[in-house]
Amino acid sequence: MAISTARKIAFDVLRRVAAENAYAADLLFTQLESGVKKADASLATELTLGVLRWQRLLDFLLQRHMERRRCEQLDLEVLLSLRLGFYQLRYLDRVPQHAAINESVELVKRARKSSAAGMVNAVLRRVAAEAKIAGDELEKLIPAGTPAEERFGVLYSHPSWLVARWTKLFGKERTIALVQANNRPASLTCAVLEEETTDRVAEALRKSGFEVAPGRWLRGALQISGGNPGSSEAYRDGQINFQDEASQMVAHLVDARDAETILDACAAPGGKTMILARAAGLLGRVIAGDIHEHRLRMIQQQLKRTHAKNVSLAALDATRPLPFSERFDRVLMDAPCSGTGTLSRNPEIRWRLKAEDLIEAHRSQTAMLRNSLAAAGKSGRVVYSTCSLEPEENENVVAAVLGEAPEWQVISGQAALARHLRDTEMSERFFADDTFFRTFPPEHGIDGFFAAVLARR
Repeated sequence: MAISTARKIAFDVLRRVAAENAYAADLLFTQLESGVKKADASLATELTLGVLRWQRLLDFLLQRHMERRRCEQLDLEVLLSLRLGFYQLRYLDRVPQHAAINESVELVKRARKSSAAGMVNAVLRRVAAEAKIAGDELEKLIPAGTPAEERFGVLYSHPSWLVARWTKLFGKERTIALVQANNRPASLTCAVLEEETTDRVAEALRKSGFEVAPGRWLRGALQISGGNPGSSEAYRDGQINFQDEASQMVAHLVDARDAETILDACAAPGGKTMILARAAGLLGRVIAGDIHEHRLRMIQQQLKRTHAKNVSLAALDATRPLPFSERFDRVLMDAPCSGTGTLSRNPEIRWRLKAEDLIEAHRSQTAMLRNSLAAAGKSGRVVYSTCSLEPEENENVVAAVLGEAPEWQVISGQAALARHLRDTEMSERFFADDTFFRTFPPEHGIDGFFAAVLARR
């Protein structure tokens, strides 16, 4: 039996995510940009990200039919075949049961694990009977007396420690809303680099066969579906860049002006750099830095595609004093972080992250922000941001650094953001009394970001 292109792609991507610590979104983008049919691209994406989102619940239900073997004891290829098959049985009504089971058996054979083919077939046929179990019937399968974080962790497919942590931070209702949002597919959003051309770009994309809707918040954002917009003329010509609205907002908080000199200290993959370059204009200059050479090459490709002429690249380690004698008008420190605000878009993060990672992240981020302040001119501003929901990486970093630098203060970025919103009065929804910028996925419908705008007193 032939295996569909979509299932082959999903299986191969999932194997690399598990074996190489790769990111599914990056691998899918590469796999799908080379002439894959629209239907195959859509199914491959659904299967890959769906399996990663629902991994814990899938394994919990599969385990009931595994007899004496534990899921974690299976060869990776066997476990992935089971997860892919069961995900289709449970969540994809349009996929016939025989196709989900038979192609999963063929996948395990293709992976040279033919000895497990019979087991994969038998387990999937047994689990198919309860594939749609939900609600009270599903909850009854969890043993009585199971701690709440374990129960919710299984039902909503998140690590128990994250559920417990978020419940303490956000309360039970907001945590349930958050894990539900993390399990919904993220919309594909793009930034229109010339904001005033948004309507014209949207119409061109529609004429090319894409479904296009306005962004939720920003005038220069579009939501695109119905194919791979990476193949569109708008993307190839550098008119658009794929970027969640929260990420775009952070770039706008920098409030870059014409002819200014700007440092984007941790710039890869380059989405914010493109927005800053347009704002600085031909008389301005942007320095885009990153510690990894291959990520700088990624930015270089984006610069070429978007025809940005005012950006220079610099290899740098932002945890060390920055190698610049000049001082910058604006500094953006979009610090590497846990990424807990992007679990819908990057579901594999939830299975990799450990609580102790936040401690190490705080140390690195504190050093990065400290070095960013040193690089700013006397009237310069610094924006510190993460795509994390965790205080250790956000407020606590700012508090630690400002405790050493009392000449700096947090100021509001509300006016800078308002100019780019479809409704300027909505800007207050992103700022609390502490003046920090925050987005929360279930409440704003975009990725979770944090930012602080800093200026000298």
